[in-house]
Amino acid sequence: MKALFFLRHYNDIDHITPVVSKWSESGHHGDVVLLGHEKFLNDYRIKYLGSLDHVRIAHIRELLSPLEFLQWRLQTFLLIRGVRRIFLIGKLAEVLARKYDARKRDPIWQSTAKQLLKRTFTDTDEGVIVFDWVTSVSPIPIEWIETIVTMAKTKGFGAVSLPHGDSPHANQLIRYHERAIQPNTLYADAKIFDKLVVPNELCAIRFRPFLNNQAIAVLGSPRYCDEWLNKLAKLSPPHQLSTNSDTRLRIVMFLRKREFTTFWEEVNIIVNMIAAFPGVELVIKPHTRGGWRQPLTGSTSLRHLPNVSIAEDSVHSISLMNWANVIIDLATSVVFEAVKAKKPVLAADYLHAGRSALAHFMPETELKCRDDVYKLIDRFLTTGCDNFYIEAHRQRFINEMLHVGGADVLPRYVALLEEQARRMKTEEAGETDKQKESHSVWGQIKALCGFH
Repeated sequence: MKALFFLRHYNDIDHITPVVSKWSESGHHGDVVLLGHEKFLNDYRIKYLGSLDHVRIAHIRELLSPLEFLQWRLQTFLLIRGVRRIFLIGKLAEVLARKYDARKRDPIWQSTAKQLLKRTFTDTDEGVIVFDWVTSVSPIPIEWIETIVTMAKTKGFGAVSLPHGDSPHANQLIRYHERAIQPNTLYADAKIFDKLVVPNELCAIRFRPFLNNQAIAVLGSPRYCDEWLNKLAKLSPPHQLSTNSDTRLRIVMFLRKREFTTFWEEVNIIVNMIAAFPGVELVIKPHTRGGWRQPLTGSTSLRHLPNVSIAEDSVHSISLMNWANVIIDLATSVVFEAVKAKKPVLAADYLHAGRSALAHFMPETELKCRDDVYKLIDRFLTTGCDNFYIEAHRQRFINEMLHVGGADVLPRYVALLEEQARRMKTEEAGETDKQKESHSVWGQIKALCGFH
């Protein structure tokens, strides 16, 4: 069987790479097309996929003519919501999008979709195309994604949406603009796929208002299953972080994107409070997308603290977790790997407006005030970092968030892709047989007699 995987940025690579790897190990062919920045061609996981049998890696720029790629990129640029928030440029993009409307954009959408499908599939192949969770604010326009999904279905190929995250929040109102608990139309576009896959129920509830139960599959986390983490431990680049000779406790703080409500003044106070402990070294990791816009990372006073540093974008999160003794988290799913390794993660829920999944499942991780921060840092310095979790809580978190359906997660993903590829081709063949019969003499007689 064949699969065509589309990846945009780090999140897609994080969550879908394990599925591509298992797909190849199962004897199938896979094409991976990168739609975002070309720098991702150098990501260690993408290079690993490129070394596998029957896997091809390419950036979309390589697969289209220079003119077509330029047209595709310009149309994409016009429809990205993030661009429209930029002063003056956003206004110009809105005007151009209205002038160059959907009817005028369709030929380039159709042409590029046709070329990508033709490169991967023949008409007789059993195949499936794969995107991540696409929403109305995705950096790749829904308009184009729907075009390629529709074309794929017409040719008898399945269309599946694979995970883009693991839901670090247990609550719903997490962004600045959100004020009411109600179905979020951000997720409504998932209905264009034959199947939407999620790792856990916290993710599934976002989509349930728009999809029936048969369209949603809850299969566990490909990113944080044991099989992939064991493989990732051998693939991950060694960290290049140095440690001061007098350091006794290494801490990493992971930040969220700016769109999530965070109490930055208190975060700054906590950073300075932790920095005052002797023997502590703190590294702050901004979010990989938009982290530079966070007020904390631009703080001049913070940068003058000798035992505090801000990680460069090129420093991988896994390298930071391997370096750290303790992690402070403002509700990111990147820390779930540390939980599996039994490394202490402090859920700093009082620093943001959300309720983290970590604190929900493991109350012992929650920081509720400055006193909690102080006491735990002092405890780690005094008695070490062992025996932090209540094991029953940690196992419940793993079972309900990461291993839903059992620890063998990746075979379930491959089985689902195989099912969708096979089902769509079977349905197409069945439809063709019906069409042939309807034109036959016997078919016309059955129709006249009311037989079906």
